[in-house]
Amino acid sequence: MKRKIPCPCDNSFDVEVPDEINLDTDSEIIDEIMDGSFMNYTCPSCEKKHKPEFPLTVVWPSKKVRYEVLPETERGQFYRRKKDPPDTETLISYPEMAERIAMLRDGLEPAVVEALKYYVLVKAEENYPDREITMWYQNRSPDALEYHLMGIRDDEVAVSRIPAELYEKKLAEYKKHPKSELFNSLRIRNYLSIQNIMRPEELL
Repeated sequence: MKRKIPCPCDNSFDVEVPDEINLDTDSEIIDEIMDGSFMNYTCPSCEKKHKPEFPLTVVWPSKKVRYEVLPETERGQFYRRKKDPPDTETLISYPEMAERIAMLRDGLEPAVVEALKYYVLVKAEENYPDREITMWYQNRSPDALEYHLMGIRDDEVAVSRIPAELYEKKLAEYKKHPKSELFNSLRIRNYLSIQNIMRPEELL
């Protein structure tokens, strides 16, 4: 599908944007999503780099998932809508898409990864109440899950490593009680995210 991208140089240019990607048949896209080069465009007039977000469907048959990926600008619209696409989960923003793909790539249960994120974020916000902190899952090693926190200090990334045994303990808890208060609060309809707990007051 053709999309128009406006540039601050007063030029607008058309780009070809996929409506759907299949991560089994187009596996090279996984690397592009992970390194941030997916759907990057350059203005032909001034050569400014653009990273727009357009609605996208992501299917990964081998992982048995289908996602609708919405731009961050449509977050409020998502919370207000009454009906979701059938058999489809929602992700909001391309960074969230990249994070979820990383979780599935590493064989993790997203609900547990998000729950662990909640505990770290609550502690970080207690220690830095005046900072707007975001946290993203990065990768898994044999002994830990690595998360990156942005916003604690300007232009710096803090690294939090959560022991693998804590993940396994929380995974067992999730399997036993998937609708416990924390896990339930992480999900709004078909959207699983820490943002459902930490979202701005106007989206409550």
